[in-house]
Amino acid sequence: MTVLASYILRFAILVFVINVVVASVPKVDFRRMGKVALTGSFAGLDVFNNSTLVFDPSTSALVSRAANGTLIILGSTNVGGSITAACMLNNNLYVAGNFSSLSGVPFPNVASYNTTSGKFVALGSGLDATVDALYCDVVTGNVWVGGTFHAPVGADASLYGGSVAIFDTNASRWSPAAFVGLSGFSPSVRSIVPSSSGSSLYFGGSFVTTYGSSTRAGNSTNNPNVPYSSGASPFSSSLVPLPLTTVDINANPSSSLSGFNNITNVLCPAGSDGPGNSWFSTAGTPTLITVRTNKYATARGVRLGNTFLQGRGTKTFNVISIPDNNILTLTYIDPSTKATLTCSNSCPLLSDPSVPYQDFTFDASTTLTGVQITLLSWSGPGSGLHLLQVLSDGAFASSIPSNNGISCYSPSGSSVKSTGQWSVVTASTSIAATTQTVLMATVNVGTAAGDAPTLTWYPYVSASGTYDVYLYIPGCNDLQDCARRTSVKVAVYPGGGAQPRVTTVSQRVTTDTRTLVYSGYVIPSSPAFTSTVSLGLADAPEGTGLNGQYDIIADRVQFTLTSLNTTSGNSTTVGSLLPDTNGFGFFEWPLQNSPSLNATGVISNISETAFETASAAFAAALGSSLSSAVVKTIIATSDSVVFLGGSFSVTNIFSNLVAFRDGAVAPVSGNGLNGVVNSMAFANGTLFVGGAFSDTVSGGSSGLHNIAKYSVGSGTWTSLGGGVNGDVSSLSISKGRLSIVGNFTETFVNGFGSPVGGVAVWDIDIGKWITSGGLYVGSATLALPGSGGLEYIAGNLAAASGFGATGWAILQADKNGQPLLTPPSTSLDDSTPVTGVSTNSTAVRRRGERRPRHTDSVVAWLVPRIRAAVFPRQSSPTPAALPLPTSTPAPAVFAGAFWKDASNSHELFVLGGNFSFFANDSSSRSDAVALYDPTSFALSGLQGDQINGVVLSLLVSNNHLFVGGNFTLRNESGFVIYDLVGQNWQTIPQTLNGSNGVIVRSVSSPPSDANSIIVAGTFTTAGSVSCVAICSWDRIKQTWAALGNGIKGEVTSVDYAKDPADTLVVAGSLVLSDGTPANVAKYHFVNSTWSPIGSGLPGPVSAIRINDQNLRSIFVAGRSADGTTPFMLHWDGSSWNSLGDEFQGSTAVSQLAMVPLQDTHSANGVLQQDRMLLISGSLTSHSYGNISSALYDGNTFYPYLSSTSLSGGFGVISGLFNSIQTFSFIQPNFLAAGVIILISIAISAGIVFFLLLIGVLWTLLSREPSLSIDPKEEQDDDSSLHHRPSSLLEHINAATRTTIVGTGALATATGRETQSGSRGSEEFGGLPADVDHDGSGWRRSETPAVGPGGVTGAYEQEEEGRPAHARYSFDGEGEGELPLQTGAELAVLDDRDAAWWYVRDQRTGREGIVPAAYLY
Repeated sequence: MTVLASYILRFAILVFVINVVVASVPKVDFRRMGKVALTGSFAGLDVFNNSTLVFDPSTSALVSRAANGTLIILGSTNVGGSITAACMLNNNLYVAGNFSSLSGVPFPNVASYNTTSGKFVALGSGLDATVDALYCDVVTGNVWVGGTFHAPVGADASLYGGSVAIFDTNASRWSPAAFVGLSGFSPSVRSIVPSSSGSSLYFGGSFVTTYGSSTRAGNSTNNPNVPYSSGASPFSSSLVPLPLTTVDINANPSSSLSGFNNITNVLCPAGSDGPGNSWFSTAGTPTLITVRTNKYATARGVRLGNTFLQGRGTKTFNVISIPDNNILTLTYIDPSTKATLTCSNSCPLLSDPSVPYQDFTFDASTTLTGVQITLLSWSGPGSGLHLLQVLSDGAFASSIPSNNGISCYSPSGSSVKSTGQWSVVTASTSIAATTQTVLMATVNVGTAAGDAPTLTWYPYVSASGTYDVYLYIPGCNDLQDCARRTSVKVAVYPGGGAQPRVTTVSQRVTTDTRTLVYSGYVIPSSPAFTSTVSLGLADAPEGTGLNGQYDIIADRVQFTLTSLNTTSGNSTTVGSLLPDTNGFGFFEWPLQNSPSLNATGVISNISETAFETASAAFAAALGSSLSSAVVKTIIATSDSVVFLGGSFSVTNIFSNLVAFRDGAVAPVSGNGLNGVVNSMAFANGTLFVGGAFSDTVSGGSSGLHNIAKYSVGSGTWTSLGGGVNGDVSSLSISKGRLSIVGNFTETFVNGFGSPVGGVAVWDIDIGKWITSGGLYVGSATLALPGSGGLEYIAGNLAAASGFGATGWAILQADKNGQPLLTPPSTSLDDSTPVTGVSTNSTAVRRRGERRPRHTDSVVAWLVPRIRAAVFPRQSSPTPAALPLPTSTPAPAVFAGAFWKDASNSHELFVLGGNFSFFANDSSSRSDAVALYDPTSFALSGLQGDQINGVVLSLLVSNNHLFVGGNFTLRNESGFVIYDLVGQNWQTIPQTLNGSNGVIVRSVSSPPSDANSIIVAGTFTTAGSVSCVAICSWDRIKQTWAALGNGIKGEVTSVDYAKDPADTLVVAGSLVLSDGTPANVAKYHFVNSTWSPIGSGLPGPVSAIRINDQNLRSIFVAGRSADGTTPFMLHWDGSSWNSLGDEFQGSTAVSQLAMVPLQDTHSANGVLQQDRMLLISGSLTSHSYGNISSALYDGNTFYPYLSSTSLSGGFGVISGLFNSIQTFSFIQPNFLAAGVIILISIAISAGIVFFLLLIGVLWTLLSREPSLSIDPKEEQDDDSSLHHRPSSLLEHINAATRTTIVGTGALATATGRETQSGSRGSEEFGGLPADVDHDGSGWRRSETPAVGPGGVTGAYEQEEEGRPAHARYSFDGEGEGELPLQTGAELAVLDDRDAAWWYVRDQRTGREGIVPAAYLY
């Protein structure tokens, strides 16, 4: 197919598609108005449709939102039900929670929604209790389900272990998990997620796993080298043996048998029971074994292993402490009965080869210098041993390196390192005849702590547990240095990434002292783990020293194990968990090569994974708090790291968030969070955490407010803006955006709030809150992205809107002529409260107060409720004051204008109202006025002082912003001027004044006088000039002037007309100077006179609009004098006529505007067929209920838009404003597409024939020398045009349009974009004075859409083109076409064809043609 034929076919298809679309609402042609925006007091917007959404917040609703904002309630639960989990698989949305029905149909706790049929489908008979987690496996088609249930309804419960089940979507049936289920105290599964590689599933919740024996028996310590024995308890197995290789030990009498006569053989035997690894006593004789450490030691027990050679073995023994010679009471476990027993004078040692050793512990930690073990009785020829160890009370380290020997079977020993100068000194001990060597450092008084000597101990720790860590300090009396003693700073590092515990300890003690420096959990991360304890000079040392010097003493540290979960062990080695070891809250299930096991029973520790080993350490750390702990969310950041969040805590170690890293428990920075964690998400190395918290446990990260991000690499916490003001229940990430769901109503930035409803969106790339998606009022529980731009939301919702927008939104028309709403990416804040606007007081912005939210409060600014007691009948010569309005909710936008920034050629939206915000990359708050750049999505404020109050009207003229409202700024009230280029406020020599305050509701400029600014509202004087309610400001002379004899009352709205010269029409509650009531009056600029327009209006007027600048066609709206009834009237040149009673009750109209149509409506005598009247405000229609804007064609009212407040009530649209003020309503008259195509073909054939004829003539003439033509003199027509050549079809269409339609047919269809303000909620500025009008009173654009001859386009094209944006995506698969993405920034290089434009993508630099209708 040729390119020409392809374009013709595409054009024909496009025309056909547009023609066959049936419009649901009138087709407004917003393109002719330029950029258009809606303003008001709302948090959500919708295009009106007849299917009203009704929510019951006592139920949980499931809602879908399409990309175009269409909301559909898919279903609602029974009262009290909840939907808490969802996942997508193929075309089915699986939902689960705690419910018995959906939309009245029984679905016990789980169901699927078929997105094709739009119906819910049962999953078997459902489940017998709550479901908390779903995971859809796209590979197998299985849906994994977790919760508090036991089994599917009606299933054989004995097959299910509880908390986990699988639904096979292919076979449509339930089955138990291969591991049966998970159990515990009150078992539940709250989270099911895949591993980073997808090879496993991770289950999180509140359940217990128990690990049993395997062919590789382990022990309960962190050291896998110690052989397992049933004669040892987990507690005793965790005690590191004292190193005995350097102690004095002897056994008397010993056997003389070679290989069995050396007692040191049994201190750490290298092999099994046999020569060189065992010891025998002399036959038939009791034996005394003496072990002397000759130094201070703290012991907790002894470990003895019997020999089984030659029929020998020890049967009974006792232990005596040295030096006090007391028989010690020992505690041990009977391996056969598991009973805990005690003994003293005669303790049994088993002769069972299956019990390689037994641990006998003392009642408490005992300070000693040795022990005596008497072997009292024996079997066979005599007693003997295979193993002898003295157990410490946990772990230890000495300052003397030689004292830190390696304990038996330990992969490493304790060690010590120092900086600076230390010397060895000898100290006496409290034990007779013993001394202790320690280290001493001398420090000059005044030395900084960082410059003083330091010493660091590295004690080997065998197992996780709770320890008391003591620092031993020799008394100064023995060392005779009391005057030089001072204080030291001690830091204990418990491991697992936990922050150190720093303590200042005084060494000014006269006798030997041990000081507690830490009490808490210690977490080994490897078999060779050593903790860290550092000692150095205190930051503020005690004492004055002696001779200018301090002494610092370093002796030893002792880790005393105080508690260990007796049913739990801890190991980072796969397969090393002790039998009956419990894990908690985490279970890993491999999806491939899955083992056969029952997770509700005892799991072979061969099946355990490194993460499950960490879960055992997790359980051990939680100890007795297991029954109340719960893991609510899991996320894998790699195959070696998972994060667990929920409700759990271990003092000083971790709270509510912890990591399993390389098989060990690893606390996060700050020791976790100070509140529950409900959900997590992960992207680009950042962990996002949501829940109910405000800071880390250790503090220093305030402002997290329920949502935070954690850098996995650096371990730093950062807030998201300033968080949200309520609990977060769910997080999800899609296309670089984080959806945050919960029970909140505001997002925070720098401590100030911006309203949202239950769902907030954080842009991860740009790092800020954005407005995206819909508004959901209530407590949302989940958000799930679907296919095709769909979004699914569930929760207890009170209301919802298709578009979430705080106070304003951009309005366009889609390709079918239907309204297309685009919320700006940056939201406004409501953090700074404002009092209501009053006629008898100036509005004052009160810091820190929350504004009440009322549906009609915005209209109260604009359309006060008229009460009979307040408004007397209009026969009164003095108009009544407008009534006191209620407080205004915020953020609310009441005014708008446009300004083209010459520095970057960007056309900015200028917004005014009742709001606050923080500009991009700024910590300074701006109030009441904002500038929004749609190109960069940046929001900026005005420099200098901020307006204190509410802005009601804006006008941009000559790079100056004229601001009106109810506010104060410096010494000015109600009206100020800002230089947009110079970025500073202009001084007004004479300010407005009023006996009851100043309110300016309208700022405009007469069409014929650009130097005059008409200011209208509520005031009495301007400086010394008396001008009630309306005054003229000369921006050149900087002076005020009254308009004629003036008027009395208050002005709410103004407009301009031709009669035939410029005429100002004002509306409100008015009386002329002669006492004539005139709530609508006109002012003739030519003779400076006022006159009423008709009579008999039922009350004050809130909004006015003149049709076609024609004084014989005026529309007004207001309320009756008694405030009970709204009215809408039309002035036909002789009388006021009612437009009917469509709007009733509390209706308050804030703006009337004329809008052009794409098509036409039926002819009538009120409005031309090419336009409609747009009515905005808070409208109560007896046909459609509450709406926020409607269209009127002269006969019929059409509901158009509705809005929602953040509280779920009805919002208010205060009006619209647009960038092109001089658009024409006249529609271009095109021939039918088929006719145009036929004519185009005919013309193209003629052009081809003409070109051939020229070629023949050129050839003939070039053969005659006398008739030759100088090529330099020949000018090619196309080459003389300074634009990029377009396709042949464009030339044909342009020529066809010129020939058939005429050169002027489109001349008024497009207007010039100006820098003037636009009419908004009241009067969004006036019209530019430098624009001409044609004979009919219409403003003529300075730039024609079609130039002379029909060739030149709407703009003379230069190489850079004019800016535009893509309204829709376009695949661009045809030859020469350019693919588009919605929102793409473009440069239009050639727009001469009505259907196809030649553009450049500003991001990629690529060029091509695109449908013109796809751009704006």
